[in-house]
Order: sequence, then C-alpha cells, then structure tokens
Amino acid sequence: MIRTIQLTDAKTIRDISEFSLWYKTTEAVTERQIAKLISDNRHFIRVYEDDETHTVVGFIHAESYELLYKEPGFNILGLALLSEYQHKGIGKQLVQALEAEAAARHYRFIRLNSGEHRTEAHVFYEHCGYSCTKLQKRFIKEW
Repeated sequence: MIRTIQLTDAKTIRDISEFSLWYKTTEAVTERQIAKLISDNRHFIRVYEDDETHTVVGFIHAESYELLYKEPGFNILGLALLSEYQHKGIGKQLVQALEAEAAARHYRFIRLNSGEHRTEAHVFYEHCGYSCTKLQKRFIKEW
C-alpha cells in the first residue's frame, strides 16, 4: 500500500537510504527532515508499506522543480526499495503515484538524475517511459 510518509518511518527510511542508495545518515537527521518536509507542499513523499508485515519497504521523494524558462514539473530526489522487494512492480507503483500527482498539479514533466554506475536503475526508468536527455557532471560544494 502506498501512503504518505510519517515520522515513525524515520529509521526504516534511513536504512533504505543507506543500503539501497548508499547515503549514510542518522535516524535523527532523517526524522528531522521528514518533520520539516511533510508540511511543505513542494515535496511529494510516499512510502510503500507491505500489506502483510506493515513494514515500509520503499519510498519516493520528489520536489517541485520550477525554472524561469520552463513550465513546472517534479524532480525525483530519491526512489529506493529494499533489495528483496525490487522487481515486484513496487517501484513502478511509486512512480505512477508521483505521475498522478504531477498530472493533478498540471505539471509538465518529471525529471531525475541517476548515477552513471546505476545501470539497473537506468533500465527501470526506461521501462517506465523515461529517457536520458543529456550527460553531465555534477558539482557540489559542502561546508
């Protein structure tokens, strides 16, 4: 079942983020971010909860993406499932939930970035109808 994320999902989301996306963080940071983002209409965050175990096994997180020169859309910031739940149609259901929300908001596109090494993810996105439109380098400065 797809539902809105809750604060009680923080530990599971942290675990999924680390083991499926290789992002290390703490449960406290994850909980703080959930608390902040769930009240922000620009963010769309849904989890997939297993109907039998009532365990969160995956999530999708997107943010409104608006530019001066383009109609608004969504930018997928994260889509991840526990490995044992991959290849079962759950990721596609999460993407379809986001696409339905995009249509309801009259958004014109959904975009995402995916690491060059994540070739299985690329196949998944192509299977969902997404296409690679450019290759680029990402630059970041952290402090």
